[in-house]
Amino acid sequence: MKRLWIAAALLAAAVVLALWNSWHLKSYLTRVSDLLDHAEVLAEEGDWDGAQRLTQDAYSRWDQRSCYFYTVLRHADTDEVYTGFQEVQEYLSCQEAGEYSAANARLTAQLRLLWEMEQLTLQNLL
Repeated sequence: MKRLWIAAALLAAAVVLALWNSWHLKSYLTRVSDLLDHAEVLAEEGDWDGAQRLTQDAYSRWDQRSCYFYTVLRHADTDEVYTGFQEVQEYLSCQEAGEYSAANARLTAQLRLLWEMEQLTLQNLL
């Protein structure tokens, strides 16, 4: 009977950690996505320097937690986000409005998909 309770406690701890990870990813990735959305608004207004600063801030926030992301997420997905940041920063430096908007939208969608992938839903369990 003692083994059953230990197994149940370990299972409960795993579920709690999975839920905490999902909540943490959502709050962190939402902040990064919000910075990128605000950068898009600045770029549309012609403030390319402001957009570049916000994008760099978003990248710095992402990079600060790279070890955590590589631990809890698939490496291929994390690498795609890095590639997305590089693409967005290149379009910002060239001030290519259309390409920047498309790349930024793709990057923010990737960030949102990372969080959705970690949610405890029936779709993710199947």
